[in-house]
Amino acid sequence: MAALVDHEVASAAPAESAGSMLRLLTCGSVDDGKSTLIGRLLWESGAVPDDQREAVLAASKGRSNLNGEEIDFSLLLDGLQAEREQGITIDIAWRFFESASRRYVIIDAPGHEQYTRNMATGASHADVAILLIDARHGAKRQTRRHAAICDLVGIRNVVLAVNKMDLIDFDEATFRRIEAEFYEMTKSFGFEQVQAIPVAALTGDNVSGQSARMPWYDGPSLLEYLEESEPAMEALDAPFRFPVQTVLRNGDFRGYAGTVASGAIRPGDRILDARSGLSAHVRRIATMDGDREEAAKGDAVAIELDAELDISRGAVLSEADHAPVNGDVVEARIVWVSETPFDPEAGYLLLTNTDQVPVSSISISALIDFESLQSAPAHDCKVNDIADCRILLGRPAAFDLFSELPATGNFVLVSAIDGATVAGGVITFAQSGAATPENTFVLSRDLLARGLCSDLGDSAEDRAEFERRAQEAANLLRSVGVPVIIEI
Repeated sequence: MAALVDHEVASAAPAESAGSMLRLLTCGSVDDGKSTLIGRLLWESGAVPDDQREAVLAASKGRSNLNGEEIDFSLLLDGLQAEREQGITIDIAWRFFESASRRYVIIDAPGHEQYTRNMATGASHADVAILLIDARHGAKRQTRRHAAICDLVGIRNVVLAVNKMDLIDFDEATFRRIEAEFYEMTKSFGFEQVQAIPVAALTGDNVSGQSARMPWYDGPSLLEYLEESEPAMEALDAPFRFPVQTVLRNGDFRGYAGTVASGAIRPGDRILDARSGLSAHVRRIATMDGDREEAAKGDAVAIELDAELDISRGAVLSEADHAPVNGDVVEARIVWVSETPFDPEAGYLLLTNTDQVPVSSISISALIDFESLQSAPAHDCKVNDIADCRILLGRPAAFDLFSELPATGNFVLVSAIDGATVAGGVITFAQSGAATPENTFVLSRDLLARGLCSDLGDSAEDRAEFERRAQEAANLLRSVGVPVIIEI
């Protein structure tokens, strides 16, 4: 859900290639010790200047939350005045440190429920998520919400740091119970690597090295695990995607400027405009430093074609034989970040990398239940909810499935009145609803009412269940290769 990133946050993110560093998100419920853990890592890595060390030591004196220790490491992260006064993280804190073998970017995300939007923004940058749990309390509702958001934005490597082990006398039985619950919870998500590690951030146990007070644990320390983790990398054969930001004209030169979202392109390659279906060959790849023989992911360039196509901002140039869907019907999973609840009568705009598309209608079919982590029928949502929805657009736009190409498979919903962000989401299905090909199965209201949904009435709950069943039936048919259009 990279489109959810604020401009200020994006400018804080390093410009170096992802392969040179590891981006870490720390998340979990409030007061689970995220800032203390990251502060400890910064302190022990030598990333804290001498003058800041002296200031933290001075500010730590007299604090009552140190369990006998002398340093309040959280002071290194809680930069806002309100954070220091309340002892919580509100905004995203970006910090950098180096180990002997690699560089790290730490994204310390807020744990409080009302700042979930900030957490989602930070998560969109991360390669690895460190999900903290207080060993005294175990997983909370907010812990499960954060895990669901990590899954939503495509994080596949998650570490469960069971923190504050010093406050339960480093009890193995408690850790094993939380570990088992965690592994059971991850079955609901698409995580590929999971690791539970018992730590005590305040005392340093199992943070950067092995703890002598937990001899029963024979796994890696937190830093040892991170040293072996790999950054999220794009597939070598990822298809080319180039969202057009603007059209440049200078004499006879007409170039389409933007940043390569995935894949690579070279002069002579044939490309396609997904919106118009027109294609041409790349004549030239221009930059401020001269022409290039190739443009790859992350490169900001201007592409000149050998034919004049009617292309403007919002278009997506792609490989001719692997194009995105030019669709006006999308199904998506969204996280609602606005304090104003979803209103089906309100006006919304859908924003992609460079496009802005009017929304004709949105229907909510289900919400994630953060207790069971299962989808529950619903027809509305409010702040911090994660919902499945169907969006009809006023005109077609270029989309990829987030599971295949995250960079062009995400979007943001904003209010059409004031432009305020209301939700961020990922595309799970996209199609053109303008026509129904002969080989497409139409899942109509009448068909469902006579069969799968014959037991449902006309109450709000039954209508929500009707939509949920329709979505589930469509997903099952698509999973076996049957093209489906839902008309309800």
